[in-house]
Amino acid sequence: MSNSSALDEVAPGMDPGDAIAVHDQRAHDPTAGSIWDAVREALRGSHRDFTEGSVPRAILILAIPMVLEMMMESVFAVCDVFFVSKLGASAVATVGLTESWLTLIYAIAMGLAMAATAVVARRTGERNRDGAARGATQAIILGAAVSLVIGVVGGTLAPRLLAIMGASSDVIATGTTYTRIMLGGNASIMMLFLINAIFRGAGDAAIAMRVLWLANAINIVLGPCLIFGLGPFPRLGVAGAALATTIGRSTGVVFAASRLLKPGSRMDIHARHLRLEPALIGRLAQLAWSGGAQFLISQGSWIALIRILSGFGSNVLAGYTIGIRVIIFALLPAAGLGNAAATMVGQALGARKPERAEHAVRLAGTYNMMVLTAVGALLAIFAPAIARLFTSDPAVIPSAASALRIVAFGFPFFAWGMVLSLSFNGAGDTRTPTLLNFAVFWCFEIPLAWILAERTGFGPRGIYLAISIAFSTYAVVAAAAFRQGSWKTRRV
Repeated sequence: MSNSSALDEVAPGMDPGDAIAVHDQRAHDPTAGSIWDAVREALRGSHRDFTEGSVPRAILILAIPMVLEMMMESVFAVCDVFFVSKLGASAVATVGLTESWLTLIYAIAMGLAMAATAVVARRTGERNRDGAARGATQAIILGAAVSLVIGVVGGTLAPRLLAIMGASSDVIATGTTYTRIMLGGNASIMMLFLINAIFRGAGDAAIAMRVLWLANAINIVLGPCLIFGLGPFPRLGVAGAALATTIGRSTGVVFAASRLLKPGSRMDIHARHLRLEPALIGRLAQLAWSGGAQFLISQGSWIALIRILSGFGSNVLAGYTIGIRVIIFALLPAAGLGNAAATMVGQALGARKPERAEHAVRLAGTYNMMVLTAVGALLAIFAPAIARLFTSDPAVIPSAASALRIVAFGFPFFAWGMVLSLSFNGAGDTRTPTLLNFAVFWCFEIPLAWILAERTGFGPRGIYLAISIAFSTYAVVAAAAFRQGSWKTRRV
């Protein structure tokens, strides 16, 4: 377009020279364009350089598919429990007890995913495609080795593992096959986490979104067919849920691997990258250890809170369980903005642009706070109505509503804490959020919950209040650690 045609787009009152400057910026800055252009690019997949151009536009393009990815994960979790609950208490118990062991697998997978994202993002920011490919393949090799060991042990010892968790003989008889499939097929979990993390680190969030949508869509459709024996499918009961999940995730892994190895993708992987590099694997393992510990520390604190709450009766415990499930469902999509910030931080540090990394974190935190403040307000206002969607028991609804209202007050702070924690991980500083998790959630939140619940007369509300206070405290302390800036010099 010539300058004369650019002048045709002059807005009323705009100086012609400014119009030409805007046109030139749009011609040379690939981040320019309407918000709908950004949405389309985010969903279609972007090959832009996220170390250049508009930071808000880059966050938007990364965050949209990441948020949609997390939303699908939320829907999947709810649907899976919904179908299995139709089979009775033993089936539900099987899933719950197996999930306790799967938590360890999720921790390892999430730790490896954090490490892979940090390394790939840093090398991508450095424009070191060979280094990014090496980091990706070594992470996959490490993940495959770990999942093989877990698969053999878990598949062989499934009945004993259920017994260790206190399963009755009925649950062991009903659920051994479920547990064997889930633990034996853990490679599908590990590889799905890992390959999607590699895509996110490289800035190709749309592929990660499609992979998870494919995997979970297959699971949601196939689950009831195999559980209840619909149409030509055999009725496998709770084992059908495990088989559907493993088939869905494995299909996602195959699709992800095909895109990872596709010529022209962001990752340039060749056969030479399959050579073992012990030093690189060691660095990845070190990052993964801290990342996995973060997850275990966080999950363990929720279990400890349940232990305190259990003393107030089953109705209160049921209400808390409903409230926390809704809260996690509401929070999970917001992790998409945190993941976007993590990618931006890793790539910006690789490009030696720490100021751009800080700017990305500030924007992502602000956006997340706006979203979660609105979500928290809705949860607080409609808490009783939301609780009634899950139970009609008049003794449970008040407890669930109380949990929703009180915890929701901490959402604005949790928004910042989530972004800051994931940004540390994106920078390769997995140690800081691990220490913060332990200090805030174990050394502060759990004692505070006990004191407020048992010694001040607040009862269960004291536990909910402690959660909200801990969210806020974490955000403040994490912000102080982030401002200190040691994450900028972290070697990955």
